[in-house]
Amino acid sequence: MAGGAPGAGAGVASCRSTFRVGDMDCPAEESLVRMALDGHAQALEFDLLARTVSVWHSLPVDDIEACIARLGMGAERLHSGPADGLPAAAATDPVAERRALRWLLAINAVMFVIEGLAGWWAESSGLLADGLDMFADAAVYGVALYAVGRSAALQLRAAHFAGWLQLVLGVGLFGQVIDHVIHGSATVASAMMGVSLLALAANLSCMFLIAGHRNGGAHMKASYIFTANDALANVGVIVAGALVAWLGQPWPDWLIGSLIGAVVVGGAVRILRLRRD
Repeated sequence: MAGGAPGAGAGVASCRSTFRVGDMDCPAEESLVRMALDGHAQALEFDLLARTVSVWHSLPVDDIEACIARLGMGAERLHSGPADGLPAAAATDPVAERRALRWLLAINAVMFVIEGLAGWWAESSGLLADGLDMFADAAVYGVALYAVGRSAALQLRAAHFAGWLQLVLGVGLFGQVIDHVIHGSATVASAMMGVSLLALAANLSCMFLIAGHRNGGAHMKASYIFTANDALANVGVIVAGALVAWLGQPWPDWLIGSLIGAVVVGGAVRILRLRRD
């Protein structure tokens, strides 16, 4: 479980409500839920393995549900009833957690640059899209670092800036795919596979960094789940590269690039749905 207060909500918590957020399977999406509920709740407790969040609040439960639903990740109310006190504060090491966040930000940012340059050189939409996926994670980790000690308004402004940048890059990716479809591309399959293997190794490194700052076995299992989701994109690019080499046709690269790009644009839209009430 990952607990902690997102910011003081109005009043004393009188209710505890639990929601299933179907698309919340990684710390980046947990951060979005935290930002959406900032100022609306006294405490939060996350279970990424079960994809649930428990909210201690004094506001009407419908308002809490609306804040989560606005993200577009699902908001199924599982339980709501009287609160029996706040959850025990988890033992944390803020300095160590900030250090881990910096490493996560650095790894994802470096891989964004590497995959972006390699994708441009290899004329690979798949590598460019996978790089954008890395950028999306880096943006959320960067906002999480920036948010420490700052007001909710500044947090939201930073999140929206990252969301708009992610959206612009995602739309640009689709423009590049269309250009390749119309004019063709000389996709370098070996570069697709080699760089994606490096990205896979980077995702595994992130998994171990995150797992070291989670409490209990459930979050270790959750770490494997969300890293597997990111790694699936890497494997998809590797498979697409193999198909490009085998078939001598670039369309598998266009397909995987479009699929990953759609995921990235969807993530940007979720960030832009964050707002202050």
